[in-house]
Amino acid sequence: MNTFVIINKVIAGFDRDEGNIQKTQKHGVTVEEIERLFGTRLIILPDMKHSHLEERFGAVGHNSSGRLMLVAFTLRLKEQKFYIRPISARFMSWKEGKKYEQALAEISNR
Repeated sequence: MNTFVIINKVIAGFDRDEGNIQKTQKHGVTVEEIERLFGTRLIILPDMKHSHLEERFGAVGHNSSGRLMLVAFTLRLKEQKFYIRPISARFMSWKEGKKYEQALAEISNR
């Protein structure tokens, strides 16, 4: 996996276990789709509603077949390296997708 930067942190990889793999696949999104999503153009926003015990984020982007996905995640520090820990993942509705496309267009026009 290539390293990349999210929220000003270099990401070393993904942190998974059987529990979060099952939860993220509950909506038909595979582990591979989640990992590939983080290698694409994303919008990442803080998830203030769910950041009580740990800082959480939402990543929105297109999977390899063009479907819009939302991945809720946190960052975990292990052995002085940051890892993405997916919490949940799902495909976005048409209405959510329209909002995402509008936000992306606004960002691109800056």
